[in-house]
Amino acid sequence: MALSGNNNNAQTIPVNVGVVLDLETWRGQMGLSCINMSLSDFYSSNPSYKTRLILNVRDSKQDEIAAAAAALDLIKNKQVQAIIGPQGSVQADFIIDLGNKSHVPIISFSATSPSLSSIRSPYFIRAAQNDSSQVNAISAVVQAFGWKEAVLIYVDDEFGEGVIPSLTDALEEVDTRVSYRSLIPPSATDDQILGELYKLMTMQTRVFIVHMSTTLGSRLFAKAKEIGMMNEGYVWILTNGITNRLNSMDSSVVAGSMQGVLGIKTYVPDTQNLDNFTVKFQKDNPSVLNPKLNIFGYWAYDAAWALAMAIEEMGAANFTFQALNASTNATDLDTIGVSQNGQKLLQKLANTTFAGLTGNFGLVNGQLESLAFQIVNINGNAARGIGFWTQENGLLRDLNSSNIGKYSTSKSNLGPIIWPGDSTSFPRGWEIPTNGKRLKILVPVKDGFKQFVTVTPVPSTNTSKVTGYCIDIFRAVIEKLPYDVAYDLIPFASPNGSSNGSYDDMINQVYNQNYDAVVADTTIIANRSSYVEFTLPYTQSGVSMLVPYKNNKSKNAWVFLKPLTWDLWLTIGCFFVFIALVVWILEHQINEDFRGPASHQVGTSFWFSFSTMVFAQRESVSSNLARFVVIVWVFVVLILTQSYTASLSSLLVVQNLQPTVTNVDQLLKSGEKVGYLYGSFVHGMLKQMKFDDSRLISYQSPEECDALLSNGSANGGIAAAIDEVPYITLVLSQYCNKYTMIPTFKTAGFGFVFRKGSPLVSDISRAILNVTEGPEMKAIENGWLTPKTSCLETANSISSNSLSLDSFWGLFLIAGVAAVLALLIFMVMFVKRNWHIVTSSSGSMREKIVALGRRFYQRDLNSHTFRKARFRDRNMEDGANEIAAVEIIEHTNFPPSPSSDSSQIDVVLINEQGAPYTEQGLPNHVFEGCPELAINTEPTNVNKEM
Repeated sequence: MALSGNNNNAQTIPVNVGVVLDLETWRGQMGLSCINMSLSDFYSSNPSYKTRLILNVRDSKQDEIAAAAAALDLIKNKQVQAIIGPQGSVQADFIIDLGNKSHVPIISFSATSPSLSSIRSPYFIRAAQNDSSQVNAISAVVQAFGWKEAVLIYVDDEFGEGVIPSLTDALEEVDTRVSYRSLIPPSATDDQILGELYKLMTMQTRVFIVHMSTTLGSRLFAKAKEIGMMNEGYVWILTNGITNRLNSMDSSVVAGSMQGVLGIKTYVPDTQNLDNFTVKFQKDNPSVLNPKLNIFGYWAYDAAWALAMAIEEMGAANFTFQALNASTNATDLDTIGVSQNGQKLLQKLANTTFAGLTGNFGLVNGQLESLAFQIVNINGNAARGIGFWTQENGLLRDLNSSNIGKYSTSKSNLGPIIWPGDSTSFPRGWEIPTNGKRLKILVPVKDGFKQFVTVTPVPSTNTSKVTGYCIDIFRAVIEKLPYDVAYDLIPFASPNGSSNGSYDDMINQVYNQNYDAVVADTTIIANRSSYVEFTLPYTQSGVSMLVPYKNNKSKNAWVFLKPLTWDLWLTIGCFFVFIALVVWILEHQINEDFRGPASHQVGTSFWFSFSTMVFAQRESVSSNLARFVVIVWVFVVLILTQSYTASLSSLLVVQNLQPTVTNVDQLLKSGEKVGYLYGSFVHGMLKQMKFDDSRLISYQSPEECDALLSNGSANGGIAAAIDEVPYITLVLSQYCNKYTMIPTFKTAGFGFVFRKGSPLVSDISRAILNVTEGPEMKAIENGWLTPKTSCLETANSISSNSLSLDSFWGLFLIAGVAAVLALLIFMVMFVKRNWHIVTSSSGSMREKIVALGRRFYQRDLNSHTFRKARFRDRNMEDGANEIAAVEIIEHTNFPPSPSSDSSQIDVVLINEQGAPYTEQGLPNHVFEGCPELAINTEPTNVNKEM
């Protein structure tokens, strides 16, 4: 069939193209009509183009073999340059190999199965969206509503199975488990469909994702409506395999059996070009009653346009086939030729872009690029748009929204939804089926610590009564659920009534789906969470060490050193010496208390500094700088002494409550034996910590644990018991005066065990929070784990009472800065006051520094302390002064004064307290400028004066 009004023009180049479609179906008829319209529009708008496509149409008659035969005929006898079609994914799987062999591109606008990979089949062009491109949109909707399980219902053929692997992976990425896969044959009877639906009704999951043809889908929903599976609580999600062709389904089925269904639909923007095409299509098909276009007609139009454009861009190519050398016994497949332009045509198609009916046409890796999907809700006879999904932004209310930012899966980005049963509140996605089985819940049979779980046989009814702390919490949690849950507590016991295995064995029973849950004192650990699902913990978490007390009263003679750490003691001592040195430097020149022989000066300085510790210093300080330093130091000492007193008091009070063991490392080094609860995961933890089996002893009850700890490691017992906090707390409630608990490791606490992906986990976890935060938890604890009054404070962790340097370094910093600042000020003032000694001397620098040192060691007679101490009353009569001086000399052991021509004189002065003091060898020049202070030392006749 020639598609050009100018096909008789000698200048045009005819190019044979094949078309293989199911012309007995509406999709095939629609596709062929859209292809003809596309080529007519293409050459009408471009009359100067040199090439003209000649369509060679074949009917595949909905048969895979017929489709393959038609394609072989087109390639061998018509030497077509490309084939548009086939219509279905199963047919395409046959024809793709022919295209690869003959280098003829196969362009399909409706084969959407992901298994038809263009990477594996380079000559296959998918001018449609891959079914797997929608799986992330489906998983985003599931994640938005928090559904944790889903059932996949799909047709059992190439089209149905192709998308399932990628859809399953997408759901698992959002933590949603595919609990069941329901395969329905393409030719399934109504009874087969009903049987599969009844099976789904017995399951807990109420989220169903449907991927099949519209014909089979119509029958499925009609039967689902018939048996009550379109009522409130059910969730149905359609892939675009149905929603893209929803207008071709029976409207009575849509309106009567599919209300409230969600769907994923390929988004086609509403443009003027699309509207014009729709009007023209209706005019070109007058014989068809109410012709219904869908996305496949748009893709067929764009595919034909792209092929015509690519062939035109190739120019005046030699559109021929190269014949293959074949033997006389060769089959038809052996005699087909190879297209000389197949590779070039592929490249042109890959680079072809234009504004098509469905948006911008462009091929990525041999298939149509997926940009956006629309989320729809079926209400009435049609699907109502409630939002969009894009790869970059996730769920969106509007594609043109100004709030576009990071990827979102929030249900608030979707419009209002009417769910099945005309409900406006979204379903939780699962139900306990009324005609299903009751939950089978395992409980352990325990020999000890029965306060947590106790199984009591009832011979009269051949049943068991299950009670305990964990059981009461579970029952309180179930009562908090907004729905009823039927369950049976089944003891994990052997025929003789004893335990049938460990807690890990019970967890394996749930993992193997023999039971639905485990309710017990089961610890949440990482290894177990890989196989089963845990609820939130309902007990205090952690692993602790239970150790006996030891009596240290009056047994430690050095307990007074323990309130402070060694580094703090050392720092305090260094500061006492430092402050002594600073005060001596500041007071040496002006204070007689800090003068005299070297030993006297050292002793006085240290005595003054250390006596501040008890505020008993007797020496006075005269310098303002020294007073500033001492005030700051006394403030520091006050805080240190008060803190030491408080710490020592606390240490002496708790001295009787010290544990025998303070940490696990001490246990490892001591070689003593350690206890653990039989069957607990703690045994494996201790093995990882390098405890030998010979050092590990198990116990099964608080009484047995007490006996082992009382005997001690040397007498066949244990030095410590390492166990979980709830067990340790239970032992302490009975033996609090003997033991103490020391936190050791962190764990997640006790939790209930369910199958992986169980929808009950989230609801029960929320109910656990309600119970633990309410009054029920306290009542349950008081009923099973009641502690004695004297035990309330015994579970406190043991920590060091010693004060460290970290708590006081700020005080020492203040004292140090004050002392150093005072020294700097003193040195500046001293050098300034004696600078004339340096400038007037002609000696070396070393000699000048020595002179300054000697000057520092002498009295500063200009100080107010010496001026006031020289005489009490400067108005005394001269004779009285002489008598006082003679009396002082007579009552002292000082040697007589040297002769008057000596260069040195003996000076006798009276200090403020009236005590005499003298200094020999004082140079005469110290009195220069102060003649009134000179003392006449010539002998005086006292009797004569008298």
